[in-house]
Amino acid sequence: MLDRLEIWAREAVSEYGYLGIFLISFSESIVQPIPPDPFIAGGSAFGLDPVLAAVVATVASVLGGLTAHTLGNVFGEPIVRKITGERVFLRGEILFRRYGVWAVLVAAVTPIPFKAVCWIAGMFGMPRAPFLLASFAGRFPRFLVVALVGDAVGKFFGF
Repeated sequence: MLDRLEIWAREAVSEYGYLGIFLISFSESIVQPIPPDPFIAGGSAFGLDPVLAAVVATVASVLGGLTAHTLGNVFGEPIVRKITGERVFLRGEILFRRYGVWAVLVAAVTPIPFKAVCWIAGMFGMPRAPFLLASFAGRFPRFLVVALVGDAVGKFFGF
């Protein structure tokens, strides 16, 4: 069973490699629920360069986050205002303007859904420069650690 799983993982990495990491990381930052971490670790375990895998994942994730930010800016506000009401919306906007950079940074590093914070950042009009800085500052270290752990596991098990 483990042999088949290893063969499947090797084939996935050899067939999709960095492009697969890019697509998973990009789409996860917009809407899809599968985090890129297992793909980054698996790719690194099976021979992808861990630093390059982390860079690819970071760039893709931040670009996906920027897409979600834009979608939130264009479509999010009217829908959320209607659902929550004006008072709750304005409270949320005040909180996000005060702590938005921290929210993006924390979501970029932790399992908090990064995509949701990206949409909210756009919805509340967070400026792009601090959004991008917080996204890069959080995503790169997270993905680098994941890739390095994957690389170490691959070396330990002789993949």
